[in-house]
Amino acid sequence: MDLSTIDTWAWILWLVVILLFLVIEMITVELTFLMLALGGIVGLVADLGGAPPWVQVILAAAAAIALVVFLRPRMLRRLQRTADTRPSNVEALIGLDGLVLATVSRVAGQVKLANGDVWTARSDTDTRLDPGTPVEVARIDGATAVVRAREQGVTP
Repeated sequence: MDLSTIDTWAWILWLVVILLFLVIEMITVELTFLMLALGGIVGLVADLGGAPPWVQVILAAAAAIALVVFLRPRMLRRLQRTADTRPSNVEALIGLDGLVLATVSRVAGQVKLANGDVWTARSDTDTRLDPGTPVEVARIDGATAVVRAREQGVTP
């Protein structure tokens, strides 16, 4: 393959590289390969402008490096700023208030949590909790809420 063949078909190579980087970016979602794809676009534009292959590669590499160093960190910060940091699933239940429905001991019991869910429960101490006792979730063990009596001065 001589240099004239590479010059003639370089635009196809740039398109393949750009598409490859975009597919990898869709899988990883780290913005690194997006920056490399944008650098590939610079190389494609240089090719369409008639630049020799070595200039295309240098321009594409310089653009990709500049984008990774300067643009990617800003984009990552912006994405992380809008991320939802609220706890979810089991983590959202820790500290949630509830009310004892069936006597809770170290072995068994039942509570209704503030979110409306009814859970099997155990006490985290040797204290027996009678129905109507306000509690809070200390932790979750599998499908069982481990609860403790809530302090009297605290309202749900």
